[in-house]
Amino acid sequence: MFSKILVANRGEIALRIIRACKELGVRTVAIYSEPDASSPHVHLADEAVCIGSAAVSQSYLNIPAIISAAEITDVDAIHPGYGFLSENAHFAEICESCQIKFIGPSPQAIRSMGDKLAARETVRKVGVPIIPGAQEQVKDKEEALKIAKRIKYPVILKASAGGGGRGLRVCHNEVRLVGSLMTAQHEAETAFGSPSVYIEKYIEKPKHIEIQLLADSHGHITYLYERECTIQRRHQKLLEEAPSPSVDWKLRKKMGDVAMKVAKAVNYVNAGTVEFLLDTDGKFYFLEMNTRVQVEHGITELVTGIDIVKEQIRIATGEKLTVIKQDKIPLKGHSIECRINAEDPSNNFVPCPGKIERYNAPGGPGIRLDSHAYAGYTVLPYYDSMIGKLMSHGRNRGEAISIMQRALEEFIVEPIKTTISLHKEILKNPVFRRGQMYTDFIQRVLGEWGDKNGDESQEEKK
Repeated sequence: MFSKILVANRGEIALRIIRACKELGVRTVAIYSEPDASSPHVHLADEAVCIGSAAVSQSYLNIPAIISAAEITDVDAIHPGYGFLSENAHFAEICESCQIKFIGPSPQAIRSMGDKLAARETVRKVGVPIIPGAQEQVKDKEEALKIAKRIKYPVILKASAGGGGRGLRVCHNEVRLVGSLMTAQHEAETAFGSPSVYIEKYIEKPKHIEIQLLADSHGHITYLYERECTIQRRHQKLLEEAPSPSVDWKLRKKMGDVAMKVAKAVNYVNAGTVEFLLDTDGKFYFLEMNTRVQVEHGITELVTGIDIVKEQIRIATGEKLTVIKQDKIPLKGHSIECRINAEDPSNNFVPCPGKIERYNAPGGPGIRLDSHAYAGYTVLPYYDSMIGKLMSHGRNRGEAISIMQRALEEFIVEPIKTTISLHKEILKNPVFRRGQMYTDFIQRVLGEWGDKNGDESQEEKK
């Protein structure tokens, strides 16, 4: 086991990792930007190093500063959490060259799955179903029109190196396609440093299902079943469930087997998630693989009893999976996660940074809250707007919904605006309660809350 780990992140995920390390008897080092000096992860860690100013380029994306902090504090490993440098193959390579263990997959696996076009081709070669579309980037509007004519409208433009909804445009006709191509390319270059985009058939009324994987260096690989991530806005998840109300045991096994095939194709080791679109005919298609711990990993932990962050650390030390046989992994009850963001859902989800003056965290049976917020904490404008992840666990889906509704009533974060009110609306909606939602649920069913200027969402990556 490692003796000391540097946590290269902030907020609730930094707290989550530090807590796992403490339970494993591992010392921790927190890094922080100047305005994050009062953040709880800084004080909970055994050591803390300020690595720069507020801008992420000068702090949480500042590789030289992070490596320097790791070397000065003499750590064995770095856990990147999610976001920031978690899927940066170059950072993983630098860690290796400095004899610091990167707690995640190999740089080669990160790179293989990081480019959407390359990932599509990799999984296609091993028989994984992919959405019909181009096998390479679109060069100009003539080529785009030719591809769209072949696969038929509607189509979707996607950034090859992207995620989080940036570089995505849904097109229902030629005029929309031509008008969107340059915009998508510019957005992709601004966000990811590459203007490369490609075209896929747009799957209408899909569900977004992801499979959680664990793989060790001894050749063992398992899947911790699925999460339903269909409730989204601006291509970002709002609410997740485990297991999915749309997946039975036959489909669950089929999707799990395909997800493991994806991981084996790139010799994957550590925790990872394979994401699929599920259409109305029950067919599913590969979307992408996230080579990191997911934001929503907690609901999988609640229904399986397996601590994914601890597994990541153990795997990185060379240990075998805690549970090796697939049929020994339990699936108990139902869990729901509501992402609580400092945003105003009634005003196009505009971010609402500011000081929290009144804060009451919900509790009681069946509730887990992963959060770094507290009364007096200031939500900063420089970073992600997430305040916390509220999770419920019940014997079945109905009970999990009831527990979550009760917890949302208890949750007070004032005076800033949050998504708590929106989650209350979602949970009481009859379409949601029947489990009949699709990725455009917010726009179609809760239009008064939705992003009225956004495209229908089809995928997400934090």
